[in-house]
Amino acid sequence: MEETVIIKKLAANKGVFEHLFSHVSPKEILWRPYPEHWCILEILCHLHDNEHEDFMIRVKSVLDNPARPFKSIEPGQWVKERAYLEQDFNEKLDSFLRKRVESIQWLERLETPTWDNTYHHETFGKLTARNLLTNWLAHDNLHIRQITRIKYLYLKEKSGENLNYAGNW
Repeated sequence: MEETVIIKKLAANKGVFEHLFSHVSPKEILWRPYPEHWCILEILCHLHDNEHEDFMIRVKSVLDNPARPFKSIEPGQWVKERAYLEQDFNEKLDSFLRKRVESIQWLERLETPTWDNTYHHETFGKLTARNLLTNWLAHDNLHIRQITRIKYLYLKEKSGENLNYAGNW
């Protein structure tokens, strides 16, 4: 897939996330389908922190200097370390959406980026700038699916209705 298409999809996902995170009640924001799963607030905080500290920074790093080591990040630990459940939902959403706009503007301003620049990651091996850009979009899609699933399960539990007519989940 061409990089310009991926960038357009990342831009479009800003609207997708904006829609998915709208019209959710305070109870729905904190509801989790299973004790070990994230709630919508935790997903939003994760997306926010990744937008600020992961994909754009790492794509930029590989484009600018693929030999420069990545700053270590621990997204799985941020949930507790950064007290995601205590964060203000609307503030995080606004900050995430603003940063997504900045990310897209930066990507669109790139002039002849060297997408084949390669970083050697200790866990994932060779990562090109193109691979990181593609994984950024894949990360969006994984969390869009996750949010949609939570909303479906929340509706199923809270409505008490049989949802078989809607189709197989």
